[in-house]
Amino acid sequence: MSPNAISVIGMIAGVLAGAAFAATSWWPSYARLLFALGAICVQVRLLCNLFDGMVAIGSGRASPVGELYNEVPDRVSDAATLIGFGYALGGEPWLGFGAALLAVFTAYIRAMGKAAGTGNDFCGPMAKPVRMFLVTIAAVYVACAPTDFAPSINGWQLPAIVLAVVAIGCVVTSWRRLRRIAGHLHGASNG
Repeated sequence: MSPNAISVIGMIAGVLAGAAFAATSWWPSYARLLFALGAICVQVRLLCNLFDGMVAIGSGRASPVGELYNEVPDRVSDAATLIGFGYALGGEPWLGFGAALLAVFTAYIRAMGKAAGTGNDFCGPMAKPVRMFLVTIAAVYVACAPTDFAPSINGWQLPAIVLAVVAIGCVVTSWRRLRRIAGHLHGASNG
């Protein structure tokens, strides 16, 4: 299997994760199963994201469009997963859209830094693996925990709380990445 095909499979898994999360609102009687399925799809997406680069390097089959296949499916996956989590039972659609927009923005800043010659900056606290870890843990918790143990803050349930944390973390991550990239560029212009 080609690295690009693995990237596409990862994107499909990310979209399926978002669909499974959103479906919890349409079929609440299957919510536990759908949250578990969404969590599994998120992990499949992350594994594909790991393997596509390993296969490209290990097999020597890096493609001229490999960078596009590495980045574009990731942005689609991030958006689909987070928006779907916003529509999930206990989620807030506006938080899903906001978290998705901010997640894409953090990746955009990283890409701009790379284009400016500073290399990829994957600093956090809310880099992609952390965002997806939080979504996965929340989904597994909602799928497995008794209903009586559902955390809530001022009426916000766990999916909404996690999306708020992701959004705030993405703002901090964006600020940190911008500072680090600007510092590198200032240092390069002074040197």
